[in-house]
Amino acid sequence: MSSSYEIDVFVRFSETDAAGHVNNTSYFLYFEEARTKFFNHIFPERNPEFSMILASIKCEYIQPAYAGQILHVTTEVNDIGNKSFSLSHVLTEKSSGKIIAKAVCVTVSFNFEEQKSIQIPEKLKHNLERYIPVKQ
Repeated sequence: MSSSYEIDVFVRFSETDAAGHVNNTSYFLYFEEARTKFFNHIFPERNPEFSMILASIKCEYIQPAYAGQILHVTTEVNDIGNKSFSLSHVLTEKSSGKIIAKAVCVTVSFNFEEQKSIQIPEKLKHNLERYIPVKQ
């Protein structure tokens, strides 16, 4: 089994800016799509026990992307704590493999009723562990 989760994203013209390249805010939409699909993949049963919030996200822009390109997002789990975990996303241009951007985000297991962070459920922790890259 691979330790990463991967999706493709088609860049729409509406996601570009006056300079003709993808607007900086659009990258966060690509990363959100990757995270959402990743979460649906690792727990498709939509268990309310797995409520989460995005606590932070940081993006490093490497080179521009343009309308009409197909981008590839690779998602991996960096680490898992007691109440939070971090993911990394690498965005590449699909045909060339050139890195467009990188992001790191922190997600917190959260109880919305009580409005507080909670322990990551064991089943979620187990599913996340499968996506931690093996160190060589």
